[in-house]
Amino acid sequence: MRLHKPSANAEHFELLDAAGRRAAPTRPAIDLCLRTRTEAAEATGAVMSRGVPSTLCRVMLLADTRVVVTGATSGLGNAMAQALAAAGARVGITSRERSRAEAAAMVLGPSAKGIEMDVRDVASVRAGVDEIYEQFGGLDVLVNNAGIGMRTVNPRFLTDPQPFWAVAPAGFSDVLETKVTGCFLVALEVVPRMLQAGAGRVITISMSEQTMTRRGFVPYGPAGAGVEALARVMAADLGGSPVRANILLPGGATATGMIPEDVSPQTRATLLDPAIMGPPIVWLASADAEGIHDERIVATDFEEWLAQR
Repeated sequence: MRLHKPSANAEHFELLDAAGRRAAPTRPAIDLCLRTRTEAAEATGAVMSRGVPSTLCRVMLLADTRVVVTGATSGLGNAMAQALAAAGARVGITSRERSRAEAAAMVLGPSAKGIEMDVRDVASVRAGVDEIYEQFGGLDVLVNNAGIGMRTVNPRFLTDPQPFWAVAPAGFSDVLETKVTGCFLVALEVVPRMLQAGAGRVITISMSEQTMTRRGFVPYGPAGAGVEALARVMAADLGGSPVRANILLPGGATATGMIPEDVSPQTRATLLDPAIMGPPIVWLASADAEGIHDERIVATDFEEWLAQR
């Protein structure tokens, strides 16, 4: 792979393969995009935050693509937002707190926008989606990612799992409403607009089936099962329409804030880097995935899955 600058005055690069064609968003391609952005920032003295430059040189795999990632201020959502921005997309980052969303967007540069949105609340979702459409002039891809984890109901869930009857009803409701109701409400607001526009993609972030049914994982496991069922039904309902719907999951536990801080070094060593979500999310947002619908893609197996298509 090599970087090609379309013109002397261009502010972006194109990533080309050995034959001079636009490269597919494999992990090496995404890594090269991110490395290029970092090197460009260092050369210009741009401010760095958590290893990501705030002034970025974009590699245009996703030129003119408009994406919103819910719950993207940390964890998997932030990793996907970084990869999408690195590939040239305009990215909306949502959070319940506007200040957090705007801070995360600032790190990614001018192509990212922070949006206040509480996915549990109908009015907040509508206002947030309206703002995204006003800022971007439309939306091509919705990444339904927002969620909260087991730490909110049991901070020691990995080492001291508690039975479902020990879970507080309020904690149960918050996890379910954020993940399941949130996915529904955001899709409810976005998909009709995509149908009217004649195109769009909905990517629902899920989890492994083992996690869904794991001992001590109420309410996180049931929330994941509910989201996956919802995503499957959405794909069925959208069959034959111009809107595509797919599921993406990491393929294992990831090193995010959902993991307790006191886990053993041995356990932490087994966690996946959230960046593993980068290549598949960029590919799903790209022209190469135009006809992909009702697929369940596991990030750890993505390149093998892609090679077999």
